[in-house]
Amino acid sequence: MTERAGRPGEFDLIARYLRPLADDPAAFNLTDDAAAFTPTPGMDLVLTKDMVAAGIHFFPDDPPASIARKALRVNLSDLAAKGATPIGYLLGLALPADWTEDWMAAFSAALGQDQLTYGIALLGGDTVKAPSGLVLSITAIGEVPSGGMVRRLGARPGDAIVVSGTIGDAALGLRLRLGALDGAPAGAGAAHLLDRYLHPRPRLALAGAVRRHARAALDVSDGLMGDLGHITRASNVSALVEAAAVPLSDAARHLVEADEAALTSVLTGGDDYEILAIIPPERLDAYEAEAIAAGVPVAVIGRIVEGSAPPAALGRDGTPLHLGRASHDHF
Repeated sequence: MTERAGRPGEFDLIARYLRPLADDPAAFNLTDDAAAFTPTPGMDLVLTKDMVAAGIHFFPDDPPASIARKALRVNLSDLAAKGATPIGYLLGLALPADWTEDWMAAFSAALGQDQLTYGIALLGGDTVKAPSGLVLSITAIGEVPSGGMVRRLGARPGDAIVVSGTIGDAALGLRLRLGALDGAPAGAGAAHLLDRYLHPRPRLALAGAVRRHARAALDVSDGLMGDLGHITRASNVSALVEAAAVPLSDAARHLVEADEAALTSVLTGGDDYEILAIIPPERLDAYEAEAIAAGVPVAVIGRIVEGSAPPAALGRDGTPLHLGRASHDHF
């Protein structure tokens, strides 16, 4: 972002790069001050907002397409964990003074590609100048059958703790990007970890199964153990996680076997954007079968237990691991 001469102003920027993304009639082609959306009869709207900021959630020199995809997909991940189908989104875009048309073109093109992938449209938003680095705020809108949203509240002793995909890749990818990962993999392993950090994979294919079978759920954004703690606190229960059962990619497994410190990153690092679902025993087989049909791998990693203590991660010998801080905290 260095070229400034001949750039469009605010309204030309919107018309050139954002209006083509607003192809839902509810958006009025971004020619009004608000959208007007009519929910599907019998459905509840599910609303979520995540912000991402340069230097906090992404590197300022990350490709604009990657920044766009991360900003949108972390919000779609929240909808998936609530059992919701995405409809559209609002975009708050705070651009630094040195933005370029090439950057904006790549950014908006990536949003358009993801809109096609996930069946959504831009419904509105705002564009302003950022006093320092790039900041993006997205409000994602989804829908569920009335009363069907899955909350954090609801876990009961005896329920299974189930995660999708693999855990820890993004946190290890961030450490790799920072040059802070001992024994860092090369080639395909490194590329996999970096891609998981750059490009979340919202598990929308699993949303229906979550809605039908989970007592509670959320997406793993700030760290597995910390996010599990959100569920246990809301539900007034505790949890035991078997660290050896947490699903790992080949690259992450290699690192964990070589360095115990990598296991802490896996269990407490953020940016996985996998679904953490609490499933009652009688629903577990059905949930696993639907996940297989949806093409999303899932794994049972522990159980909900009585008590009010924070969730514990158990090593192979059955004793709790000492992990320090359980998850990322902005403050």
